[in-house]
Amino acid sequence: MNEKNILNRPFVIPALALSIALFLGLWVLGAHVSNRGDSTIAVTGSASQSVKADLATWRIEVRRTAYANGTSAAYSQVAKDGAIVASYFTEKKLASATITESVISTDENYNQDQNAPKTYTVRESVIIQTVDVDAIDKLSRELGTLTSRVSADTFVSPMQPEYRVSSLPDLRVSLVGQAVKDAKARAVEIAKSGDSSVGALKSASSGVVQVLAPNSTNIEDYGSYDTSTIQKQVMVTARAVFYVN
Repeated sequence: MNEKNILNRPFVIPALALSIALFLGLWVLGAHVSNRGDSTIAVTGSASQSVKADLATWRIEVRRTAYANGTSAAYSQVAKDGAIVASYFTEKKLASATITESVISTDENYNQDQNAPKTYTVRESVIIQTVDVDAIDKLSRELGTLTSRVSADTFVSPMQPEYRVSSLPDLRVSLVGQAVKDAKARAVEIAKSGDSSVGALKSASSGVVQVLAPNSTNIEDYGSYDTSTIQKQVMVTARAVFYVN
């Protein structure tokens, strides 16, 4: 039977039209369902917690200045004064403390007057690390006793104590979970405005960690870690993507 005869039959064209309509209807419905199923919302959440540092590191430099013919004597005196500084902190019986002395170094001092006699700085650092952060904070404000023990021409230059949180890795994990919950709460509120509801979590990623001084707004794109204060605010962000129903 040829094509012309088939098309002349009264039921063929209506059936063909119905088939095409059914196909198009199913395709549109499928596309609509697929689009709704793939609809997502991306939200950033955050979580923070106040913590107290539990590890202090303090570096104190001992140095003397000498002419070229006096560097050997300066070296010996710096070694003695460095030992005096170390023993001072040993006497304080700081909890879980380690006290180390660096290698003594000698550096030539710059002078614009090329004809002036050359001078050198001989220096050594004493590094104290302890979990007794409060004791370090107190000692950093009472340096008169320490400086009176070293020789008259030796300078004692304390750096700013650094306070850190040893449990930061575990704390970060906990805060990430809270940040994702915060992100979902925000997503729910956003979805309500579009008469939608938030479905399952599609993906989530953790942002950087910000360790800040209390009430600080010094947030950095790549994270920050303030070591100047004992009390800190640890903040973590998380970006979460949820399905929308």
